[in-house]
Amino acid sequence: MALYATAATVLAAVEGRRGSIKGLVYASRFQNVKQLYALVCETQRYSAVLDAVIAGAGLLRAEKKLRPHLAKVQRRVSRNEDLLQVGARPGTASQVPRFVRVNTLKTSPDDAVDYFKRQGFSYQGRASSLGELRALKGKCFLLDPLLPELLVFPAQTDLHDHPLYRAGHLILQDKASCLPAMLLAPPPGSHVLDACAAPGNKTSHLAALLRNQGKIFAFDRDAGRLASMATLLARAGVSCCELAEEDFLAVSPSDQRYRQVQYILLDPSCSGSGMPGRSLEEPGAGTPSKARLQALAGFQQRALRHALTFPSLRRLVYSTCSLCQEENEDVVWDALQQNPGAFRLAPVLPSWPHRGLGTFPGAEHCLRASPETTLTGGFFVAVLERVEVSR
Repeated sequence: MALYATAATVLAAVEGRRGSIKGLVYASRFQNVKQLYALVCETQRYSAVLDAVIAGAGLLRAEKKLRPHLAKVQRRVSRNEDLLQVGARPGTASQVPRFVRVNTLKTSPDDAVDYFKRQGFSYQGRASSLGELRALKGKCFLLDPLLPELLVFPAQTDLHDHPLYRAGHLILQDKASCLPAMLLAPPPGSHVLDACAAPGNKTSHLAALLRNQGKIFAFDRDAGRLASMATLLARAGVSCCELAEEDFLAVSPSDQRYRQVQYILLDPSCSGSGMPGRSLEEPGAGTPSKARLQALAGFQQRALRHALTFPSLRRLVYSTCSLCQEENEDVVWDALQQNPGAFRLAPVLPSWPHRGLGTFPGAEHCLRASPETTLTGGFFVAVLERVEVSR
Protein backbone atom coordinates (compact mmCIF):
# COMPACT_ATOMS: atom_id res chain seq x y z
CA MET A 1 0.00 0.00 0.00
CA ALA A 2 1.22 3.50 -0.71
CA LEU A 3 0.10 7.07 -0.15
CA TYR A 4 0.60 10.43 -1.81
CA ALA A 5 0.07 13.84 -0.22
CA THR A 6 -2.24 16.39 -1.84
CA ALA A 7 -0.81 19.82 -2.58
CA ALA A 8 -2.83 21.35 0.25
CA THR A 9 -1.43 18.92 2.80
CA VAL A 10 2.12 19.45 1.58
CA LEU A 11 1.77 23.23 1.73
CA ALA A 12 0.44 23.00 5.25
CA ALA A 13 3.41 20.87 6.29
CA VAL A 14 5.89 23.26 4.72
CA GLU A 15 4.37 26.24 6.55
CA GLY A 16 4.54 24.41 9.85
CA ARG A 17 0.81 23.81 10.23
CA ARG A 18 -0.68 20.45 11.19
CA GLY A 19 -1.60 18.93 7.84
CA SER A 20 -4.22 16.19 7.99
CA ILE A 21 -3.01 12.76 6.90
CA LYS A 22 -6.63 12.05 5.95
CA GLY A 23 -5.97 14.19 2.87
CA LEU A 24 -3.50 11.68 1.49
CA VAL A 25 -4.37 9.94 -1.77
CA TYR A 26 -3.69 6.29 -2.64
CA ALA A 27 -1.00 5.44 -5.19
CA SER A 28 1.33 2.52 -5.88
CA ARG A 29 4.85 3.95 -5.52
CA PHE A 30 5.74 3.65 -1.83
CA GLN A 31 5.79 0.26 -0.10
CA ASN A 32 5.94 1.39 3.51
CA VAL A 33 3.09 3.58 4.80
CA LYS A 34 4.89 4.42 8.04
CA GLN A 35 7.95 5.56 6.13
CA LEU A 36 5.93 7.88 3.88
CA TYR A 37 4.05 9.24 6.90
CA ALA A 38 7.38 10.05 8.54
CA LEU A 39 8.67 11.75 5.41
CA VAL A 40 5.62 13.99 5.16
CA CYS A 41 5.62 14.80 8.88
CA GLU A 42 9.33 15.66 8.83
CA THR A 43 9.06 17.88 5.77
CA GLN A 44 11.83 20.20 6.82
CA ARG A 45 14.26 17.31 6.89
CA TYR A 46 12.93 15.55 3.81
CA SER A 47 11.88 18.50 1.68
CA ALA A 48 13.12 16.96 -1.55
CA VAL A 49 10.56 14.14 -1.34
CA LEU A 50 7.91 16.76 -2.08
CA ASP A 51 9.18 16.78 -5.65
CA ALA A 52 8.41 13.08 -5.94
CA VAL A 53 5.05 13.47 -4.19
CA ILE A 54 3.92 16.27 -6.46
CA ALA A 55 5.25 14.70 -9.67
CA GLY A 56 3.79 11.29 -8.83
CA ALA A 57 0.35 12.76 -8.18
CA GLY A 58 0.42 14.67 -11.44
CA LEU A 59 0.53 18.01 -9.65
CA LEU A 60 3.36 19.70 -11.54
CA ARG A 61 1.41 22.94 -11.70
CA ALA A 62 1.01 22.91 -7.95
CA GLU A 63 4.75 22.34 -7.64
CA LYS A 64 5.40 25.64 -9.37
CA LYS A 65 3.22 27.47 -6.84
CA LEU A 66 4.96 25.74 -3.94
CA ARG A 67 8.50 26.72 -4.87
CA PRO A 68 8.67 29.86 -2.69
CA HIS A 69 7.61 27.79 0.32
CA LEU A 70 10.00 24.96 -0.52
CA ALA A 71 12.88 27.42 -0.71
CA LYS A 72 12.45 28.20 2.99
CA VAL A 73 12.80 24.52 3.78
CA GLN A 74 15.67 23.87 1.38
CA ARG A 75 17.89 26.41 3.12
CA ARG A 76 18.24 23.87 5.92
CA VAL A 77 19.42 21.08 3.60
CA SER A 78 23.14 20.49 3.12
CA ARG A 79 23.26 18.83 -0.31
CA ASN A 80 24.49 20.69 -3.39
CA GLU A 81 21.30 21.25 -5.30
CA ASP A 82 19.37 22.35 -2.20
CA LEU A 83 21.75 25.04 -1.05
CA LEU A 84 21.27 28.70 -1.84
CA GLN A 85 23.45 30.84 -4.05
CA VAL A 86 25.88 33.15 -2.38
CA GLY A 87 28.80 35.17 -3.62
CA ALA A 88 27.59 36.05 -7.10
CA ARG A 89 27.12 39.71 -7.88
CA PRO A 90 23.50 40.97 -7.96
CA GLY A 91 21.92 40.47 -11.34
CA THR A 92 24.32 37.84 -12.65
CA ALA A 93 21.86 34.99 -12.09
CA SER A 94 19.27 36.68 -14.33
CA GLN A 95 21.81 36.71 -17.20
CA VAL A 96 22.31 32.93 -17.23
CA PRO A 97 20.34 31.37 -20.11
CA ARG A 98 17.92 28.52 -19.66
CA PHE A 99 19.87 25.41 -20.57
CA VAL A 100 17.82 22.35 -21.54
CA ARG A 101 19.45 18.95 -21.96
CA VAL A 102 17.72 16.72 -24.49
CA ASN A 103 17.30 13.28 -22.94
CA THR A 104 18.68 11.04 -25.67
CA LEU A 105 17.17 7.98 -24.00
CA LYS A 106 13.80 9.21 -25.23
CA THR A 107 14.37 11.53 -28.17
CA SER A 108 17.03 13.26 -30.25
CA PRO A 109 18.18 16.89 -30.40
CA ASP A 110 16.87 17.15 -33.98
CA ASP A 111 13.41 15.97 -32.96
CA ALA A 112 13.34 18.34 -29.99
CA VAL A 113 14.37 21.24 -32.22
CA ASP A 114 11.61 20.37 -34.71
CA TYR A 115 9.05 20.24 -31.90
CA PHE A 116 9.96 23.71 -30.65
CA LYS A 117 9.94 25.09 -34.18
CA ARG A 118 6.39 23.78 -34.64
CA GLN A 119 5.49 25.64 -31.46
CA GLY A 120 6.60 28.92 -32.96
CA PHE A 121 10.15 29.11 -31.60
CA SER A 122 12.87 30.40 -33.89
CA TYR A 123 15.89 28.09 -34.08
CA GLN A 124 19.14 30.01 -34.58
CA GLY A 125 21.45 27.02 -35.12
CA ARG A 126 24.60 26.19 -33.18
CA ALA A 127 26.02 29.09 -31.18
CA SER A 128 29.59 30.15 -31.83
CA SER A 129 30.15 32.47 -28.88
CA LEU A 130 28.93 33.40 -25.43
CA GLY A 131 27.79 36.68 -26.93
CA GLU A 132 25.20 34.84 -29.01
CA LEU A 133 23.88 33.08 -25.91
CA ARG A 134 23.76 36.34 -23.98
CA ALA A 135 21.82 38.06 -26.77
CA LEU A 136 19.01 35.50 -26.88
CA LYS A 137 15.57 37.06 -26.55
CA GLY A 138 11.93 36.16 -27.00
CA LYS A 139 11.07 32.80 -28.57
CA CYS A 140 14.53 32.16 -30.00
CA PHE A 141 16.86 29.32 -29.06
CA LEU A 142 20.26 27.91 -29.99
CA LEU A 143 22.24 24.71 -29.83
CA ASP A 144 25.10 24.92 -27.33
CA PRO A 145 28.55 25.11 -28.97
CA LEU A 146 30.04 22.47 -26.64
CA LEU A 147 27.35 19.93 -25.77
CA PRO A 148 25.45 18.60 -28.81
CA GLU A 149 22.40 17.65 -26.75
CA LEU A 150 22.05 21.00 -24.96
CA LEU A 151 19.50 23.59 -26.12
CA VAL A 152 19.80 27.19 -24.95
CA PHE A 153 16.84 29.51 -24.40
CA PRO A 154 16.70 33.10 -23.12
CA ALA A 155 17.16 33.61 -19.39
CA GLN A 156 14.02 33.12 -17.30
CA THR A 157 12.34 30.90 -19.92
CA ASP A 158 9.97 28.67 -17.95
CA LEU A 159 9.56 25.17 -19.37
CA HIS A 160 8.29 23.36 -16.26
CA ASP A 161 4.86 22.93 -17.85
CA HIS A 162 6.20 21.96 -21.28
CA PRO A 163 4.92 18.54 -22.43
CA LEU A 164 8.42 17.35 -23.38
CA TYR A 165 9.69 18.16 -19.89
CA ARG A 166 6.76 16.45 -18.21
CA ALA A 167 7.31 13.38 -20.37
CA GLY A 168 11.01 13.19 -19.49
CA HIS A 169 12.25 14.10 -22.95
CA LEU A 170 13.89 17.26 -21.61
CA ILE A 171 15.99 17.78 -18.48
CA LEU A 172 16.27 21.32 -17.11
CA GLN A 173 19.95 21.34 -16.21
CA ASP A 174 22.55 24.09 -16.15
CA LYS A 175 25.41 23.71 -18.62
CA ALA A 176 28.04 23.59 -15.87
CA SER A 177 26.12 20.76 -14.21
CA CYS A 178 26.34 18.80 -17.47
CA LEU A 179 30.14 18.92 -17.53
CA PRO A 180 30.83 16.16 -14.93
CA ALA A 181 29.04 13.36 -16.81
CA MET A 182 30.28 14.61 -20.17
CA LEU A 183 33.90 14.66 -18.98
CA LEU A 184 33.63 11.29 -17.23
CA ALA A 185 32.54 9.95 -20.64
CA PRO A 186 31.86 6.30 -19.75
CA PRO A 187 31.36 4.21 -22.90
CA PRO A 188 28.20 2.06 -23.24
CA GLY A 189 28.52 -1.14 -21.25
CA SER A 190 30.65 0.42 -18.50
CA HIS A 191 30.12 0.08 -14.76
CA VAL A 192 29.87 3.52 -13.16
CA LEU A 193 29.59 4.59 -9.53
CA ASP A 194 27.69 7.80 -8.72
CA ALA A 195 28.85 8.43 -5.17
CA CYS A 196 26.50 11.19 -3.97
CA ALA A 197 23.81 10.90 -6.58
CA ALA A 198 20.60 12.68 -5.59
CA PRO A 199 18.72 14.53 -6.98
CA GLY A 200 19.70 12.59 -10.11
CA ASN A 201 20.19 14.94 -13.09
CA LYS A 202 23.81 13.88 -13.48
CA THR A 203 22.80 10.24 -13.02
CA SER A 204 20.27 10.48 -15.84
CA HIS A 205 22.96 12.12 -17.98
CA LEU A 206 25.32 9.20 -17.28
CA ALA A 207 22.57 6.76 -18.27
CA ALA A 208 22.06 8.62 -21.54
CA LEU A 209 25.79 8.44 -22.29
CA LEU A 210 25.69 4.71 -21.52
CA ARG A 211 22.54 4.33 -23.67
CA ASN A 212 21.17 2.32 -20.74
CA GLN A 213 23.84 -0.29 -21.45
CA GLY A 214 26.01 -1.16 -18.49
CA LYS A 215 25.45 -0.37 -14.83
CA ILE A 216 25.24 2.70 -12.60
CA PHE A 217 25.54 2.22 -8.84
CA ALA A 218 24.03 5.35 -7.29
CA PHE A 219 24.27 6.13 -3.58
CA ASP A 220 22.62 8.64 -1.31
CA ARG A 221 21.96 8.38 2.41
CA ASP A 222 18.75 10.44 2.40
CA ALA A 223 15.62 8.36 1.81
CA GLY A 224 13.56 11.37 0.78
CA ARG A 225 16.04 12.49 -1.85
CA LEU A 226 16.25 8.94 -3.20
CA ALA A 227 12.46 8.85 -3.54
CA SER A 228 12.54 12.04 -5.56
CA MET A 229 15.46 10.70 -7.60
CA ALA A 230 13.66 7.44 -8.37
CA THR A 231 10.75 9.43 -9.83
CA LEU A 232 13.09 11.55 -11.95
CA LEU A 233 14.96 8.51 -13.31
CA ALA A 234 11.75 6.66 -14.08
CA ARG A 235 10.39 9.66 -15.96
CA ALA A 236 13.69 9.88 -17.89
CA GLY A 237 13.51 6.23 -18.94
CA VAL A 238 16.63 5.17 -17.02
CA SER A 239 16.83 1.39 -16.62
CA CYS A 240 20.53 0.75 -15.92
CA CYS A 241 20.72 2.34 -12.46
CA GLU A 242 20.74 0.61 -9.08
CA LEU A 243 19.84 2.96 -6.22
CA ALA A 244 21.06 2.39 -2.68
CA GLU A 245 20.24 4.31 0.49
CA GLU A 246 23.79 4.21 1.81
CA ASP A 247 26.59 6.53 2.85
CA PHE A 248 29.26 6.33 0.15
CA LEU A 249 32.00 6.28 2.79
CA ALA A 250 30.52 2.99 4.04
CA VAL A 251 30.67 1.35 0.60
CA SER A 252 33.46 -1.22 0.46
CA PRO A 253 35.77 -0.95 -2.57
CA SER A 254 36.52 -4.67 -2.19
CA ASP A 255 32.84 -5.63 -2.65
CA GLN A 256 32.65 -7.93 -5.67
CA ARG A 257 29.66 -6.01 -7.01
CA TYR A 258 31.99 -3.11 -7.80
CA ARG A 259 34.93 -5.05 -9.19
CA GLN A 260 34.21 -3.73 -12.71
CA VAL A 261 33.70 -0.10 -11.71
CA GLN A 262 36.14 1.91 -13.79
CA TYR A 263 34.36 5.28 -13.68
CA ILE A 264 33.29 7.29 -10.63
CA LEU A 265 31.41 10.57 -10.45
CA LEU A 266 31.84 12.29 -7.08
CA ASP A 267 29.71 15.39 -6.56
CA PRO A 268 29.66 15.62 -2.75
CA SER A 269 27.82 17.89 -0.35
CA CYS A 270 29.24 21.39 -0.59
CA SER A 271 28.53 24.98 0.41
CA GLY A 272 26.59 25.64 -2.80
CA SER A 273 28.32 29.01 -3.05
CA GLY A 274 28.24 29.00 -6.85
CA MET A 275 24.55 28.43 -7.40
CA PRO A 276 22.83 31.34 -9.15
CA GLY A 277 19.23 32.34 -8.69
CA ARG A 278 18.70 30.65 -5.33
CA SER A 279 18.78 33.64 -2.97
CA LEU A 280 15.01 34.00 -3.02
CA GLU A 281 14.34 35.60 0.34
CA GLU A 282 17.45 36.16 2.46
CA PRO A 283 20.43 37.21 0.35
CA GLY A 284 23.69 36.16 1.98
CA ALA A 285 21.98 33.81 4.43
CA GLY A 286 23.85 30.82 3.01
CA THR A 287 27.34 32.33 3.20
CA PRO A 288 29.54 29.50 4.53
CA SER A 289 31.40 30.18 7.75
CA LYS A 290 35.02 29.14 8.16
CA ALA A 291 33.96 26.31 10.48
CA ARG A 292 31.40 25.05 7.95
CA LEU A 293 33.92 25.17 5.12
CA GLN A 294 36.39 23.16 7.19
CA ALA A 295 33.74 20.56 8.00
CA LEU A 296 32.66 20.28 4.37
CA ALA A 297 36.23 20.10 3.10
CA GLY A 298 37.00 17.36 5.59
CA PHE A 299 34.13 15.27 4.29
CA GLN A 300 35.03 15.99 0.67
CA GLN A 301 38.63 14.94 1.26
CA ARG A 302 37.53 11.67 2.87
CA ALA A 303 35.08 10.98 0.03
CA LEU A 304 37.67 11.61 -2.69
CA ARG A 305 40.36 9.55 -0.96
CA HIS A 306 37.84 6.72 -0.55
CA ALA A 307 36.78 6.88 -4.21
CA LEU A 308 40.38 6.56 -5.38
CA THR A 309 40.74 3.22 -3.54
CA PHE A 310 38.38 1.34 -5.87
CA PRO A 311 40.75 -1.18 -7.47
CA SER A 312 39.56 -1.01 -11.09
CA LEU A 313 39.08 2.75 -11.20
CA ARG A 314 40.45 4.38 -14.34
CA ARG A 315 38.78 7.80 -14.40
CA LEU A 316 37.07 9.95 -11.78
CA VAL A 317 35.33 13.32 -11.96
CA TYR A 318 35.21 15.44 -8.81
CA SER A 319 32.80 18.37 -8.96
CA THR A 320 31.11 20.91 -6.71
CA CYS A 321 28.81 23.88 -7.18
CA SER A 322 31.11 25.85 -4.88
CA LEU A 323 33.40 28.80 -5.56
CA CYS A 324 35.55 28.16 -2.48
CA GLN A 325 39.16 27.05 -2.88
CA GLU A 326 38.87 24.97 0.32
CA GLU A 327 36.27 22.71 -1.34
CA ASN A 328 37.90 22.59 -4.75
CA GLU A 329 41.61 22.92 -5.50
CA ASP A 330 42.58 22.15 -1.90
CA VAL A 331 40.59 18.90 -1.90
CA VAL A 332 42.07 17.77 -5.22
CA TRP A 333 45.63 18.61 -4.14
CA ASP A 334 45.13 16.64 -0.92
CA ALA A 335 44.01 13.59 -2.93
CA LEU A 336 46.97 13.81 -5.30
CA GLN A 337 49.39 14.05 -2.38
CA GLN A 338 47.78 11.02 -0.76
CA ASN A 339 48.28 9.02 -3.97
CA PRO A 340 51.66 10.15 -5.33
CA GLY A 341 52.23 8.88 -8.84
CA ALA A 342 49.00 6.88 -8.96
CA PHE A 343 46.65 9.51 -10.40
CA ARG A 344 47.05 12.69 -12.37
CA LEU A 345 44.81 15.58 -13.40
CA ALA A 346 43.68 15.03 -16.98
CA PRO A 347 43.94 18.09 -19.25
CA VAL A 348 40.38 18.66 -20.46
CA LEU A 349 38.62 21.28 -22.58
CA PRO A 350 41.68 23.43 -23.33
CA SER A 351 39.46 26.17 -24.79
CA TRP A 352 37.38 26.51 -21.61
CA PRO A 353 37.99 30.11 -20.49
CA HIS A 354 37.88 29.74 -16.69
CA ARG A 355 40.56 27.47 -15.17
CA GLY A 356 41.44 26.30 -11.68
CA LEU A 357 43.23 28.60 -9.27
CA GLY A 358 47.02 28.31 -9.54
CA THR A 359 47.46 26.92 -6.03
CA PHE A 360 49.55 23.90 -7.09
CA PRO A 361 51.30 22.64 -10.24
CA GLY A 362 48.73 21.38 -12.72
CA ALA A 363 45.74 23.13 -11.14
CA GLU A 364 45.13 24.83 -14.50
CA HIS A 365 43.77 21.48 -15.71
CA CYS A 366 40.78 21.96 -13.40
CA LEU A 367 37.73 23.86 -14.68
CA ARG A 368 35.80 26.63 -13.01
CA ALA A 369 32.55 28.21 -14.14
CA SER A 370 30.61 31.33 -13.20
CA PRO A 371 27.87 33.58 -14.58
CA GLU A 372 30.48 36.21 -15.43
CA THR A 373 33.03 34.03 -17.26
CA THR A 374 31.05 31.13 -18.74
CA LEU A 375 27.42 32.32 -18.50
CA THR A 376 26.54 29.36 -16.28
CA GLY A 377 26.13 28.64 -12.62
CA GLY A 378 29.24 28.62 -10.45
CA PHE A 379 30.95 25.23 -10.64
CA PHE A 380 34.25 23.39 -10.24
CA VAL A 381 35.29 20.22 -12.09
CA ALA A 382 38.46 18.13 -11.90
CA VAL A 383 39.12 14.95 -13.88
CA LEU A 384 41.52 12.47 -12.29
CA GLU A 385 42.80 9.50 -14.23
CA ARG A 386 44.96 6.59 -13.18
CA VAL A 387 48.54 6.76 -14.35
CA GLU A 388 49.27 3.76 -16.55
CA VAL A 389 52.45 1.96 -15.55
CA SER A 390 54.72 1.02 -18.46
CA ARG A 391 55.82 -2.62 -18.54
